Amino acid sequence: MKIQNYRSMLPILIAAFVVVPVTMGVTSSTQTRTGPTGRLAVIGQVSVNGTSANSGATVFSDSTVTTAQNSSAVVSLGKLGRVEVMPSSSAKLTFSDTNISVAMLDSGRVRLSTSSGVTGGATTNDGSIVTVGERMNEFTVDTTCGNTLVSVKKGTVELRAGSTVKQIAAGGQDTAGTARPGCTLGGR
Repeated sequence: MKIQNYRSMLPILIAAFVVVPVTMGVTSSTQTRTGPTGRLAVIGQVSVNGTSANSGATVFSDSTVTTAQNSSAVVSLGKLGRVEVMPSSSAKLTFSDTNISVAMLDSGRVRLSTSSGVTGGATTNDGSIVTVGERMNEFTVDTTCGNTLVSVKKGTVELRAGSTVKQIAAGGQDTAGTARPGCTLGGR
């Protein structure tokens, strides 16, 4: 009689040993994350921190978003703005309540949009790009040719490379570094 009672309790004990640690892991990782988060939208194959990701996933600051060929990702950061990672690109996203930064890890292309009152920037092997003023900004950073091409749609940014600082206003573009031979703007 006693053995049957233990057997009937076995599924409950197994569930307790499996469910409780899993629930505790989710809760503790959620509790250690503070600050803003992003919502991911993907087309094609996208990974976040090396793990395949789907639309709707939450993106935390200091995450690396990587897109495959013919794939893209948009990380919506609510009132801060958004970052679009274009095909065949890899970028590390860092954000706080007042800033969005993108570090280009490999060759690729990103579009950064910041809201009024939010600063933004990007870093590449050639230098850094920072927003000027506290108005809305939208700019693209392209490193597919081995150099850095910055195109500004809204606002103003500074392209800082070594001791050179170039201001680029809406509608303008400029470069830093040296493009690979045979790679031209038309090929981007």
